[in-house]
Amino acid sequence: MELLKKRIMEEGKILPGNIVKVDGFLNHRVDTELMEQIAEEFKKRFDTSKVTLVLTAEASGIALATICARAMGVPMVFAKKAKSDNIEGGLYQSDIFSYTYKKKVTLLVSKDWISADDKVLIVDDFMANGEAMRGLCDIVKEAGAELVGIGIAVEKGFQHGGDRIREAGINIQSLAIIDSADENGFVFRED
Repeated sequence: MELLKKRIMEEGKILPGNIVKVDGFLNHRVDTELMEQIAEEFKKRFDTSKVTLVLTAEASGIALATICARAMGVPMVFAKKAKSDNIEGGLYQSDIFSYTYKKKVTLLVSKDWISADDKVLIVDDFMANGEAMRGLCDIVKEAGAELVGIGIAVEKGFQHGGDRIREAGINIQSLAIIDSADENGFVFRED
């Protein structure tokens, strides 16, 4: 998606530790018009007539997943990273290692909000090692639901999380895959 790549080139930053910072428009301050265009792009890339639920992980993916779910006319569920007192009944859960927070976290989804009848599209703003996506896929599988695919706005291709998911035969569509990033800028994978 050329518009997204352009915004990354103009506003993205590289921080120490290969951190790609795009929080000015994607995951802290949110450009809702850009999010709507991303949602429309995902609608072109997936058979959304089958989707009954959009799933993401807490917290930065929530804005994009919400706009995508709204565009598809389905509910959005996000996996929490901590059990709260308002979650009743059973939980689906998966342990992952968070690249951002450098620690193990457990993704949790109430069994009330995903079932074997669901056809799930996972949507997230960003992917590095793919651990959150693996965890969300585990939750979909544990629920007995069908995984339609995974939509990622920005993928750090040089960390190979997306490659592992593709090798597993999962339909993953990343709109901007960064193959390298340094003080000279970003190099994107060709579509």
